[in-house]
Amino acid sequence: MPSEPSRLLVGVDIGGTKTAVLASVDPPFVLERIEFPTRPARGPGPAIDLIKKGIRELLSEQLSKGVELGAIGVSCGGPLDPIRGVIQAPPNLSTWVDVPITAILEREFGVKCQLENDANAGAVAEHRFGAGQGCRNMVFITMGTGFGAGIIADGRLYRGANDMAGEIGHVRLTRSGPVGYHKAGSVEGWASGGGMAQVAQRTVAAARRRRERTVLKGKTITARDVALAAKRGDAVAIHIIRSTGRRLGEALAILVDILNPERIVIGGLAMRLGDMLLEPARRVMRREALAVSAETCQVVPAALDERIGDVAALCVAMGV
Repeated sequence: MPSEPSRLLVGVDIGGTKTAVLASVDPPFVLERIEFPTRPARGPGPAIDLIKKGIRELLSEQLSKGVELGAIGVSCGGPLDPIRGVIQAPPNLSTWVDVPITAILEREFGVKCQLENDANAGAVAEHRFGAGQGCRNMVFITMGTGFGAGIIADGRLYRGANDMAGEIGHVRLTRSGPVGYHKAGSVEGWASGGGMAQVAQRTVAAARRRRERTVLKGKTITARDVALAAKRGDAVAIHIIRSTGRRLGEALAILVDILNPERIVIGGLAMRLGDMLLEPARRVMRREALAVSAETCQVVPAALDERIGDVAALCVAMGV
């Protein structure tokens, strides 16, 4: 009897800066990958056209090898409705208002498409293939432009009453402060890449008034600028990262006290900055959280490194 054709899984990782379309028959391994700028200021239409084009290009390469399209998974920052498959204007995609992404792709390609919050998808990816392997209770944190969490409780993804569990970025740490998730002083305002950029702008302005030397300058300073300056030994940049780490630690303490995880896995900035960011966070977490819970919890960077968005999208295609 002829063997059945391999089942191709397509993952789509939609971010505020870039979008990736990738294919696999054996996750987490990626056969091919296409990436392009999302450019949210243009609205969702141009990016969706590029997503369709990317999927068609991947299919044209693989169908000739006896592979057939099995499913599509879309990973995107929230808020979104995974049941209806609708993206609901996330902070980094504010022009993507009620975009029925799964219906669009199902109509185009004739296979099942699923949508999942990128934090939930990342949690499943790290639990199956990364730093969360072997854990029964873990939290995965997205620490990029935004800040969110995916929760694995007793070995399974925890969604909450209406799929909104894990939005730690919306929790307010201070009455005022940098803005994230449309809220001043929130965890996302203090501890995301976007929040670090806001803190950097203020910190650099104050440093210049005190005539402290720093390579950071300009009207717009990004988290990447801060990271590069810190690696060059810039004292102001190092101070910004450690300050962000301490705020991160406050958020981790909340998660530890409420969820009692054995491991917290952090993507994004934690992968790039390592212990410069994580050591201040661990110290504050141990100080602020219940001692018995903090002692049980490891805080580690994501093991999938820069592949995590790709693997997360494939996990959605596999069925989270």
